[in-house]
Amino acid sequence: MDDLSLENMSTQYYDVLKEIGNIGAGNATTALAQMLQCKVDMKVPQVKLLDFGEVGALMGGEEQIMAGIYLCVEGDITGSIMFLLKKDAAKHLVAKLMGMELPGDDLDEIGTSALKEIGNIITGAYLNSLSTLTNLKIYPSVPDLTIDMAGAILSVPAIEFGTLGDKILLIQTQFTDDCELDGFFILVPDLESYGKILGALGIM
Repeated sequence: MDDLSLENMSTQYYDVLKEIGNIGAGNATTALAQMLQCKVDMKVPQVKLLDFGEVGALMGGEEQIMAGIYLCVEGDITGSIMFLLKKDAAKHLVAKLMGMELPGDDLDEIGTSALKEIGNIITGAYLNSLSTLTNLKIYPSVPDLTIDMAGAILSVPAIEFGTLGDKILLIQTQFTDDCELDGFFILVPDLESYGKILGALGIM
């Protein structure tokens, strides 16, 4: 299958991705509820194939300040994974986890470290569901946290994985505890890994 690009993915593949998105988001919600020790609900995730340029707009504009947790994936598949939250939502999660309101506008070192841990747990839940469905071994790297404009954060995977064309696969998940949090989950496998995922799922 030489002509393997995101545009040519079958609807069957999208159904599978939605399923991975659903299971992953479900696992992430459970993990988040345990971590925050409160009830967390989740809306059905939206799986979208977008141009990199459209992703920023979906998040409220490229200038929207976001917290982005980025990690590389190794093992049977390689690529990167990113979880983005609006900065206010990120602060809310950290405050909830630490059981106190955060002073000032910015996250301090402890807050940043707590946010990395939240990102680690959420992305880990997604990767576990992908690993379980495909029987592929997937190992995440240590997460890297950036707080910046959406456009700047998204330029990292855009540059690194420009070989996939201009499309990106986005899973948008809304978590709700006592306020609604919009989480954007981006999985960017390299081209060879798409083939492996499809093969493992019996689609290729």
